[in-house]
Amino acid sequence: MAMGAEEALILVVDDDARLRALLSRYLAENGFRVTTAADATDARDKLRFLNPDLLVLDVMMPGESGLSLTESLRREQRDGLPVLLLTARGAPEDRIAGFEAGADDYLGKPFDPRELVLRIRAMLRRAAQPAPASAVPPSGPAQLGDAEFDPERGELRNGNGVIRLTAGETSLLTALARKPNEVLSREEIAAALGTEDAGERAIDVQVTRLRRKIEADPREPRFLHTVRGRGYVLKPGR
Repeated sequence: MAMGAEEALILVVDDDARLRALLSRYLAENGFRVTTAADATDARDKLRFLNPDLLVLDVMMPGESGLSLTESLRREQRDGLPVLLLTARGAPEDRIAGFEAGADDYLGKPFDPRELVLRIRAMLRRAAQPAPASAVPPSGPAQLGDAEFDPERGELRNGNGVIRLTAGETSLLTALARKPNEVLSREEIAAALGTEDAGERAIDVQVTRLRRKIEADPREPRFLHTVRGRGYVLKPGR
């Protein structure tokens, strides 16, 4: 994966040839390497031999939708690939559907290309370093049953090796693990995820997805608890 935005490879997937050309040119002008795909099938072909640092993906495309492709990538364990969805449908339920599919961010059409660049850079920063070291004091690993999460490395491991997390799941678990046994408000979590404009339901979706990876029974969580009216708290333990 690239170390910085200037070196990052972005795969843009959109069936609108004019928009693909526009985004390709604009992102290149802002220091990114860019390749494009016209639909999900084309994107899958590119992903067989490319290792992009971030995927910009249109939701509404002929054939397989962007949501379906995102879900498929997550099932294929490509959790480390940040996905930003583009769509003309910007209702809250549409954004929630994107996060449920495994997307890390969501941008409604029409959009200012400058905002797209800012969101891409923020996503790449979160993927490379889940939390700024200067903002939060170093934290030790959090024991979560048979698994252990290192917030400094953003890495979750158990006896079988690394458990893959999306960028959003890593940011969420890092924020919680840096303040174990302390309730984090939804506002604090939204800031950590960079989803301040996505609504509370988007946070709930990320929590649900994370519980599936750290809890034996996500319906009866041992570690990641909801505190009604306040937020969420991580309670490490064996």
